[in-house]
Amino acid sequence: MLGAVLTAAVTPFQNDGGVDEVAYRALVRRLLATGSDGIVVAGTTGEASTLSDVERIALFQATREETRGGGSMVAGTGSNDTAHSVHLTEVAAEIGADAVLVVTPYYNKPPAEGIRRHVAAIAEVGVPVVLYNIPGRTALNMPPELIIELAAIPGVVALKQANEDLAQTDAVMAGCDLAVYAGNDDMLMPVLERGGAGVISVASHLVGDRMQDMVRLARAGDMDGARAIDASLAGLWTGLFEVTNPILIKAALQMTGDIPTDVLRLPLVQATAAERTRLAEVLSAHGVGAAG
Repeated sequence: MLGAVLTAAVTPFQNDGGVDEVAYRALVRRLLATGSDGIVVAGTTGEASTLSDVERIALFQATREETRGGGSMVAGTGSNDTAHSVHLTEVAAEIGADAVLVVTPYYNKPPAEGIRRHVAAIAEVGVPVVLYNIPGRTALNMPPELIIELAAIPGVVALKQANEDLAQTDAVMAGCDLAVYAGNDDMLMPVLERGGAGVISVASHLVGDRMQDMVRLARAGDMDGARAIDASLAGLWTGLFEVTNPILIKAALQMTGDIPTDVLRLPLVQATAAERTRLAEVLSAHGVGAAG
């Protein structure tokens, strides 16, 4: 329904920190032309935590306009406030989102029943829900038994699993029929080996075509071929995350000329000169060229 390679798009900012919608639209078009089946807008990589509702909704609209007829659009509407998430989901529904990405409520650390009610309230809006389990960011892991329970809620269709404990992914896949997406790029191959749906990716900003090749080979039964691509990109999987995401992917996209600046909003800061030097080496080693 949503595709195999979904890119969690960055939000380009102007030098003054304002959203650069022109650059964002151009980036979305390029992503759809270079291997992305769809766009996840206003997720972690899109710096959703520092976007105003007005900015986020404008990005929803821009993404829908640029993907219409050419790719899926998943709107990041999750937060740690259920009423706010429901409101954003209602807006995303009006705009025509194909699905919404709903992160585990962070900071307030609700019990399982609170998470269940949170997801159920969002699902009632009527847009397909992609659960987002990322304990490294939320300080709260959704265990397999909870995810399986959430999968029974009408409208919950998929899981972005950013917990690298593959035993938990196995338990989820054995216990329900959610479409499982790797939540980290280095998890794509293990998820494909398990018959999963694909990946919600950062690296696909740069190597989306190669990631599509991995999916194609795996689905054709050529696991050795898919693993060879995965191995060839292993340094990129790690190199883009040597500091907090999306610092390095924004630097990389600025270096390749795909966005005008690598500006982030505080408390995130731009890559240092040393980090950019190291990043340039990683990009070169993986055939990702800088702008001329």
